[in-house]
Amino acid sequence: MGAVPASAPGGTALRIVARVHLMPPQHNAGAEHMLVSMLRPLVERGHDVQVWLSRYGKATEPYTYRGIQVVPLEARLDFPSAARRADVLLSHLECVPSTSALARGYGRPLVVLCHNTHRPTFRDMASGGTALAVYNSQWMEREADLFFAEYPKSVRPAESLIVRPPVFADEYATKPGKAITLVNCNAEKGGRVFAELARRMPDQQFLAVKGAYGEQILPDLPNVTVVDHVDGAGMREAVYARTRVLLMPSSYESWGRAGVEALASGIPVVAHPTPGLCESLGEAGVFVDRNDIDGYEAVLRKLAVPAEYRLASKRAKARSAELDPTADLAAWCDAVEALA
Repeated sequence: MGAVPASAPGGTALRIVARVHLMPPQHNAGAEHMLVSMLRPLVERGHDVQVWLSRYGKATEPYTYRGIQVVPLEARLDFPSAARRADVLLSHLECVPSTSALARGYGRPLVVLCHNTHRPTFRDMASGGTALAVYNSQWMEREADLFFAEYPKSVRPAESLIVRPPVFADEYATKPGKAITLVNCNAEKGGRVFAELARRMPDQQFLAVKGAYGEQILPDLPNVTVVDHVDGAGMREAVYARTRVLLMPSSYESWGRAGVEALASGIPVVAHPTPGLCESLGEAGVFVDRNDIDGYEAVLRKLAVPAEYRLASKRAKARSAELDPTADLAAWCDAVEALA
């Protein structure tokens, strides 16, 4: 990842404190890896970045993950003191209400990362005091606008910004493998679709990657290989180097980070057409309704034809280049620094 030029007012390093429930390497979901990829350029600009965890986990001592200081719940009990000393507070998901309360109490600007369009995401910001709301897609921003239209201006976020979940292509690009892959095999991500396709297509290799959450549907079939939960830093070798086609028959995706990671290697993605996946995959996506198993099978068999695969792979690499995160991250860092 290239450095993002420093532009903090007067070159002053900021103390940025985040409160979230869990972090890699123990917990590896799209929200956490979006957070990591957004905090890294702030560290590169010379800011002091800490992430404090709110849930019990395996780690008991502070550790550093990709340059970011992480403080487990068991390590220290003085998060409110850290919040009071912060220049900027940041949170997402379940930790937004509590962090928002501390931000108001200590008069600190609060940044909220929004990872989905579920009502609590917007409602938790409606208590007022959110200095910057970060949306991961254009459609999420539109959904937020519809939500906040019902509220007085005083409770809306003061500013907003779209940052597409940053994927640095060179950290994921590899030579594709041979398997048809699903990352996170719970029902909502398409575990049952995956299992049925593996049963129907015994001539094909399938790769089931255990997810960070949800009950995993792992078919016991000779053509299915199961991979344990993978840290984001290991996805290239453990997953994408073994993958020929990625499946994303999700009932809901606000963006779909795994799909964008796969594009970096020219891996075609066959997905259910959620608004988020349509926006993220663009022309590279092959969209099939998740209830149309016959359709998924037909598409996979067509992608087995070398000429069809080459065309789909070319579209995937082109879309990956379009999603270069450099400009988004520069705007993000500038927005955070402007809060101090």
